[in-house]
Amino acid sequence: MTIKPLLDKVVLKPDDAEETTASGIVLSTAAQEKPQYANVVAVGPGGIVDGNEVVMTVKVGDKVIASKYAGTDVKVDGEEYTIVRQSDILAIVE
Repeated sequence: MTIKPLLDKVVLKPDDAEETTASGIVLSTAAQEKPQYANVVAVGPGGIVDGNEVVMTVKVGDKVIASKYAGTDVKVDGEEYTIVRQSDILAIVE
C-alpha cells in the first residue's frame, strides 16, 4: 500500500526512539520519547491551503526535525509513519 499525501501534507518515517539514556539506563517502550528526527517518505503537491499558496520546500529523502507532538501517527503494512503539515517541520538536517 502507498501513502499519497494531499495539499501541504508530508509523510515522515520517524527514526528509532532512544532505548537507553546517556547514563545507560534502558527505557521501556512506554518511557521512550517520540523521536523528532525523521525521513521524508512522501510529499504532497502544495497548492492553496486556507487561502494561501503553499510551495513545498521539502523533498523525498530529506532528513528533518519535526515538532514533537505534531501530526497523525498511522501504521501501514506494519510500518509506522507520521503525517504532518509542512509547517510542522522545523528544519532540514544536512
